[in-house]
Amino acid sequence: MSSGLVIALIVVAVILVLVAVVLSNQRARVKRDEARRIEADEHREKARTRELAADRQAAEAEERLAKAKQEVAVASHQAEEAGRTRAEAAELDQRARELDPDEDTSDSNPV
Repeated sequence: MSSGLVIALIVVAVILVLVAVVLSNQRARVKRDEARRIEADEHREKARTRELAADRQAAEAEERLAKAKQEVAVASHQAEEAGRTRAEAAELDQRARELDPDEDTSDSNPV
């Protein structure tokens, strides 16, 4: 074998090794990229799931808040009604005292 042929074979072998390394790196990059895409999709799905859960929680909280506001309004109305009823009772009691002949309305006490 001539030295030129040996050099040519060595150059071809080096080129083939370099091509194999480049192809291997490309395959590794493709696999890594695909794994990252899958992981990103999983994260997106988890984010969507949590977003839906947060939406449900917010809706439930708003519903509870609306119910609580309604209960406050009802309680406030009941308290006002109780106050009116109490005032009416006091007026009726006062009128009964005024009408009752046995009720002592004078400030002097017989001794």
